[in-house]
Amino acid sequence: MDENNIKTNSLKAWFLASRPKTLIGAIVPVAIGVSLAFNQTGIELFSFTPAILCLLFASIMQIDANFINDYFDYKRGNDKSEVRLGPKRACTEGWITSSAMKKAIIITTILACTIGSPLIIYGGYEMVLVGILCVAFCFLYTTKLSYLGLGDLLVLIFFGIVPTCLSYYVTMPRSERNIPLEVFIASLACGFIINTLLIVNNYRDRDNDQKAGKTTLIVYIGEKWGQRLYLISGLVGEFLMLFVSKSYSENMLSPTLLMVYLLLHFITYEKMQKIKRGKELNRILGLTARNIMIFGILSIVSILI
Repeated sequence: MDENNIKTNSLKAWFLASRPKTLIGAIVPVAIGVSLAFNQTGIELFSFTPAILCLLFASIMQIDANFINDYFDYKRGNDKSEVRLGPKRACTEGWITSSAMKKAIIITTILACTIGSPLIIYGGYEMVLVGILCVAFCFLYTTKLSYLGLGDLLVLIFFGIVPTCLSYYVTMPRSERNIPLEVFIASLACGFIINTLLIVNNYRDRDNDQKAGKTTLIVYIGEKWGQRLYLISGLVGEFLMLFVSKSYSENMLSPTLLMVYLLLHFITYEKMQKIKRGKELNRILGLTARNIMIFGILSIVSILI
């Protein structure tokens, strides 16, 4: 989409501010959790309503997180055009005014909570606690925790364990509501795979982050180990999902499908090693998002075969 001549607070500006490409990280773990439940119940006992609610809640929370990140990084001065290597940000570019962004954060937070509240019917009042934690860490990530090297841990929890396990739990019949080991392992797989996106982002920004006092895990471990962390995170996620796939299906097509992701991950890793620095790493970011989407699709197919 053309990013020139964007009117302030226009529909195009809000579309760009929502960062639609990042939604894949919110949708994949929910979709995998839902597919695991569907595998167990079949179409007769499967609950479609909580599945849809989980997808909507996760997607809106992701947009909310993007708005929060945009607003607070703008206030800190972290997104200055002259130093920024990543995609342009709405508040810094003047596409969205800071006052409008504050209102949008309030609206998306309330909307996510409103959509997520019916999950109490399916999962009990503990869903309230889960919702509060999701909202709290959505704010804490940008304002505090990402500066302390805890971003990767939060991705593992809130883009892996929580959405995958929760989606499975609320879509299962009440008599079968527990979290089997295979589902927990699948949730870890999602967390490790989706964290490759954060790793690339922090790897690209490592020099600017260090100057800004943002001590991400990549700043801690340096360039070489940052590359290795990207490779290892994808490998761990892949092999965990292979274990899950084997538990759910004896069909040899399932592991063969999942190996496609492994090939793409290796190719992207090699490109990342060659580029090392600069805005060209945004290409690796795009390839990583593509890889995550393919991983999600192949995982779902392997579970349902």
